[in-house]
Amino acid sequence: MTFQELVNKRQSNRAYSNKPVEENKIIQCVEAARMAPSACNSQPWKFIIVDNPELKNKLAQTTSNRLLPLNHFTNQAPVHIVIINEGSNFTATLGNKIKNRNFSLIDIGIAAEHFCLQAEELGLGTCMIGWFKEKELKSLLNIPEKKRPELVITIGYPADEYREKKRKSLEKILSYNTY
Repeated sequence: MTFQELVNKRQSNRAYSNKPVEENKIIQCVEAARMAPSACNSQPWKFIIVDNPELKNKLAQTTSNRLLPLNHFTNQAPVHIVIINEGSNFTATLGNKIKNRNFSLIDIGIAAEHFCLQAEELGLGTCMIGWFKEKELKSLLNIPEKKRPELVITIGYPADEYREKKRKSLEKILSYNTY
C-alpha cells in the first residue's frame, strides 16, 4: 500500500469485532509512535496499554457520558492506549514559554498519528479520544498527580466497512503566499 492509500484508508473506527489484537501488533504501533519527531527531541510521552478486559471496560466508562451520545462504542474495542504527557525537556520547555505554544501537545499528536497509521497498515482500526473524565482515568491507572493523560486511542479489528471521507476541497483549505 502506498502512503497516500494508507492515509486515505485511515479513519476513526467506532465499531470493533471481538477478535483479540495480537500483542506484537500493538508493540509495532507503539514503536512507530516512539519514532515520531518531537520538539528538541523531548519525546514527551508515555504509553499505557490497557488490555485487561475488566480494567479496559472501566476505562471505557471514563470516555462516555449519559447525557451526551459520545464514545459509547469504546467498550467494544479490545485494547485502549492512553498517552500520558510526560512534559518537555528543558529546551522545549523554554521554547514553550518564548513562543507561547505547548510543543508537547503537538508532539503527542504527531506520535498518536504515527501509532494510528501503523495500526491501519496492520489491518487494525483506531479512534483517538480526547473526551474523558481525567480524574477518574488517572485514579484508575495510577497516573501520578503531575502527569496528564492527553489521549485515549481505541484499537481493534474494525467491524464496519470503510466510509467515504468527507473533506473540504483543496481550494477551501489552501492558498499561496498569503491568507
